[in-house]
Amino acid sequence: MWLWWAGPAGTEPDLGLLWRAYVRRFDLEHTFRFLKQTFGWSSPRFRHPEQADRWTWLVLAAFTQLRLARASVSDMRLPWERRYEAGWLTPLRVHRGVSSLLVELGTPAKAPKPCGRSPGRPKGRRSGRAKLYPAIKKSA
Repeated sequence: MWLWWAGPAGTEPDLGLLWRAYVRRFDLEHTFRFLKQTFGWSSPRFRHPEQADRWTWLVLAAFTQLRLARASVSDMRLPWERRYEAGWLTPLRVHRGVSSLLVELGTPAKAPKPCGRSPGRPKGRRSGRAKLYPAIKKSA
């Protein structure tokens, strides 16, 4: 394996530190991939930057709940997957098993109130054009 390092001239890099940094980067890349594919982190198209920030915090809160629920769920593995101990489940396996945990826990929310159809937008009225925000670009 080749690792590249840039630092002050004449200093030896700490190979143990470089290796741990590489392994951490590998974990982060897979976490981002999981958040994008499973939780749809990058799929919504927001009109305001504040909405994107809120969505990011919601996705991170959901991921944190998966991490906290890891010891409480059972492994619902597919036939070709190997067995893991409860504390070592991957986030995807916890995501599979968390639905059974939510049935046991219940919810503190009240049942939704029945209501009629909403009136919607008045006839002949249109919503305005969405405000466009410039793309943020990295400087050279």
